Amino acid sequence: MTSTLEPTTTALPPLKLGSLAVDPAVVLAPMAGITNPAFRTLCREFGAGLYVCEMITTRALVERNEKTLQMVRATPDEQDAFSVQLYGVDPATVGRAVEMLVDEEVAGTRPAHIDLNFGCPVPKVTRKGGGSALPWRRVLFRDIVRAAVRAAKDVPVTVKTRIGIDAEHVTYLDAGRIAQDEGAAAITLHGRTADQLYSGTADWAPIARLVEAVDIPVLGNGDIWEADDALRMVAETGAAGVVIGRGCLGRPWLFGDLAAAFAGTTRRMLPTLREVAAIMHRHAQLLGEEQGELHGCTDFRKHVAWYLKGFSVGSDTRRALAMVSSLDELAGLLDRIPDQPYPIEVLGAPRGRTSPPRPVALPEGWLADRDDPRPPAGAELDVSGG
Repeated sequence: MTSTLEPTTTALPPLKLGSLAVDPAVVLAPMAGITNPAFRTLCREFGAGLYVCEMITTRALVERNEKTLQMVRATPDEQDAFSVQLYGVDPATVGRAVEMLVDEEVAGTRPAHIDLNFGCPVPKVTRKGGGSALPWRRVLFRDIVRAAVRAAKDVPVTVKTRIGIDAEHVTYLDAGRIAQDEGAAAITLHGRTADQLYSGTADWAPIARLVEAVDIPVLGNGDIWEADDALRMVAETGAAGVVIGRGCLGRPWLFGDLAAAFAGTTRRMLPTLREVAAIMHRHAQLLGEEQGELHGCTDFRKHVAWYLKGFSVGSDTRRALAMVSSLDELAGLLDRIPDQPYPIEVLGAPRGRTSPPRPVALPEGWLADRDDPRPPAGAELDVSGG
């Protein structure tokens, strides 16, 4: 892989979450259907950090839903650093789910870290008062964080949120102070409001304001497409670390670049298409080991366009790769594509889902009383993953 290696100054110290040290201070954000064991393993092969599993719904976990119990299983290389993100709207259910993870070790190991999702902007979540809608109800938010922290004992609990529901209903400063008061080890802030979804450009200024407002570490999230974006975010905001979501889609080697950047070097990976093809095959192989070859290859199909972004690959080949059903078929198709250098024109460009801004779907009367402690009716999801 084409790269450079020059010493510079160390950019960022390790992130301390209770007794857990994350070095480099890089976290893989939970992404539904993406951050399964195979993808976490692949990313970890390129660089260290904290790799969070797909979002786990507390109700589904408490009810011992079979799919959720499978999703929350740690891989062999995660035994000492398994990280779980939980979604829940009822303090009692969240507390019970954390107890199961910490005391019963339902993941096959005791998690090293638990994150609470208060950032999801998806309408099916916010219309029930969950995700990025929930911090508006600050007493309920407090009760959920309190229940999780108490049940977690010595396992660090963190919180992920957005700036607010919209420009008129900003919640991040209250959320940060409450999370700190209730014993959260850190808070992640995505630089968008819920109504922005993933549109436009993330606003990093609130991340800097939150850093000034709280004493716990603040992690920055939003529009980190390259390692140099992460360096810039840290420099501009004072964040203690970064959380990577869409930027690593089709680019798991980004974690190698981030490790280099935070170690103070300028090494960056620019893999040729032949090298990308080997990574694609490795990804599909890991999915096959996890799900069986057919299901693994089927799951891999959604990654093809991300891996090949910017490369000169014919539409027929792309279409065939997006219908692949075996590892041999995948290898054969990839072998037919002529090697070519990495398309540097795609560096720094957005990846993954985008969507125009739209009003946030909320329960009736949700904005009326910020101090209503009652969990929203019917808000608990019974399916994990987002």
